[in-house]
Amino acid sequence: MADMVTTAQILALPQRPPSRGSGTTRTRRRASGFTLIEIMVVVIILGILAALIVPRVVGRTDDARVAAAKQDIAQLMQALKLYRLDNGRYPTQEQGLRALVEKPVSDPVPQNWKQGGYLDPPVLRKDPWGNEYQYLNPGVHGDVDVFSYGRDGVPGGTGPDADIGSWNL
Repeated sequence: MADMVTTAQILALPQRPPSRGSGTTRTRRRASGFTLIEIMVVVIILGILAALIVPRVVGRTDDARVAAAKQDIAQLMQALKLYRLDNGRYPTQEQGLRALVEKPVSDPVPQNWKQGGYLDPPVLRKDPWGNEYQYLNPGVHGDVDVFSYGRDGVPGGTGPDADIGSWNL
């Protein structure tokens, strides 16, 4: 009697889930991956999207760099105005923009130079193209001029190569 299996024991056994489709080998392979044509269609779609989007994004980098240079120049001009308020004059051409972060030691030595400098953080950054910002005292367009030579790093130019200065903010 120990070998007899009851109906309740048979019903308690785990059941195999029903198979999908007809169960042929071809159907099982189809469900487990992608065909070459499907992969090619996806690659072509991605290529078309890249061809449409990349030129728009790449053209914006120059615009962003010009905007960043204008922002930096505006900050430098504000710091120069504060320097002038404290000391009665702008830094000389020789002292340059460095006078905004380090107290000048050459004449005229400022008597009311602000401890810690006039820039926060007290670091002279380079323009977005990696060149030093230029400073003229006396300026051609104002009392002083602060400018970048743009992407090409030489005077003049058009578009992203054009000079960006305190006179055209």
